[in-house]
Amino acid sequence: MTFAVGRWVLVGLSLLIFLGITERVFDRMHLSNRMALLMVAALIVGSFINLPLYNGEDLSVQINLGGALVPVGLALYVWFKAGTIKEKARSLFGALVTAGIIFAMGRFLTINEYALPIDVIYIYPIIAGLLGYLFGRSRKGAFISAVLGIVFFDMLHGIYLIVTNTPGLVHFGGGGIFDTIILSGVLAVVLAEVIGESRERLQGGPSSEGRDPSVLKNLQAADDASMLYLREEEENEE
Repeated sequence: MTFAVGRWVLVGLSLLIFLGITERVFDRMHLSNRMALLMVAALIVGSFINLPLYNGEDLSVQINLGGALVPVGLALYVWFKAGTIKEKARSLFGALVTAGIIFAMGRFLTINEYALPIDVIYIYPIIAGLLGYLFGRSRKGAFISAVLGIVFFDMLHGIYLIVTNTPGLVHFGGGGIFDTIILSGVLAVVLAEVIGESRERLQGGPSSEGRDPSVLKNLQAADDASMLYLREEEENEE
């Protein structure tokens, strides 16, 4: 039993959650610190659990709990919590485009795998993370597009193996896909947070276009509280 890259990333993420460093990000995704820690634990534990779906002479089909079912459940929860219909539609469209692009690239990368400067397993999450941010834009949308994009890609790959009668194991969410899902989701949210935060600071606050009024009210209240805290600190120093 190996402790893969994705699991180490989740361990590091759990420490950040425990220290409260990621609280603001999870608040915007409608996740409390407790819920986030429970999800991290479920992803880690579930990554060791494979559920058999089909066992034949030449083909076996399995699904990994932490690499497929838990990420899908988390992404759907975040999707239902998305602020507007436009954001929901954009994130799902981004997931489909991400899956299609990665599936198409997978055919090329498989042929030219040894000519690549880095392992394929790290190329997929980079592509998914970038596409997730570009299509999702918000933190929630980026996460949904990246995570579901990888899940849809894994499904397409499994269907392709089944249709072409390729003997072996079809492992949804298993193996390297677990690492890919974790890394792509984290990268997409980091990009959305860093770029989104920079844009908000440049424009003097969060954009109101297409945003849920209640979300904007909470964000503005949080920003006002932060500014008040900073002013009080400056006065105490003086």
